[in-house]
Amino acid sequence: MFLSFYMNLLGYNKMPYFLKKYLKSPILLRLKKVGYFCGMDYASKDIYDFREYISRYDHSVTVALLTYRFTKSKRATISALFHDCATPCFSHVIDYMNKDYEKQESTEEYTERIILSDKYLKKCLKKDKIDINSIIDFKKYTVVDNNRPKVCADRIDGVILTAIGWTKNITLEEIYEVVNDLCLLTNEDKESEISFKTVQVAKKVLEISESIDVYCHSDEDNYMMDLLANIAKEAINNKLFTYDDLYYLNEEEIYNILENTGNNTIKKLFEKFKTIKKKEVPKIKLPSIKKRALNPLIMGKRIK
Repeated sequence: MFLSFYMNLLGYNKMPYFLKKYLKSPILLRLKKVGYFCGMDYASKDIYDFREYISRYDHSVTVALLTYRFTKSKRATISALFHDCATPCFSHVIDYMNKDYEKQESTEEYTERIILSDKYLKKCLKKDKIDINSIIDFKKYTVVDNNRPKVCADRIDGVILTAIGWTKNITLEEIYEVVNDLCLLTNEDKESEISFKTVQVAKKVLEISESIDVYCHSDEDNYMMDLLANIAKEAINNKLFTYDDLYYLNEEEIYNILENTGNNTIKKLFEKFKTIKKKEVPKIKLPSIKKRALNPLIMGKRIK
């Protein structure tokens, strides 16, 4: 309900014609079965109680719609749509496995390879007379992605989706207010950046973002992310699947492999992942976890 409200608010039901055909791309369709919350849809329900399932596909579409809303640029919008195409199964858990706790960008190196592998996508781009190289590096479109603490489509969408699905501290009215309070301005670095029109809405988004940061730095989330990272590493070491498989299979397929393994060590770890109680979670010490800091613009001026 919340997700569909948000998507339609962004224009999903009135999507620009050029964009529709790209939604059939195989590398995008795979993301329908890659959850937005890093594989925790399969985790213990005593620790994670998501309001509704949100996929990386959903996130890709909403980031693209936000980008189109402000730029009307085909290239930027398509680049936004495919910005997460290199998301592996379990998403940032794989960054944990790669010991990339702070930036959580270790998996993005596959983006170019995966985009270039999609023949259907290439046909769509040829039809629209768009050079494939113009969509590979989504970071060159600052409205799509920018360095923290700046606000971009990927970041504001992440706040809204996480508040919808995990922290559950946003109402339908507030989603409406946030989306309609956004505008695109030029920041102090002469970049296009999403800005707020009013202090009130900006402060609400900051409040939500800070609560998300608390969740992401909790003992429970640290432990569960690290546990699934260790399970994935153990499974790769035991040749249940390869590292590359994480980028080409979906989470349902990986889950079934883990669920049906005959490896007792992995089976026990995976059972713990699915059933552990909150009170049983031990405290673990990890390196610095990514800080989700925001310092948004309000009509061109930083809030802080």
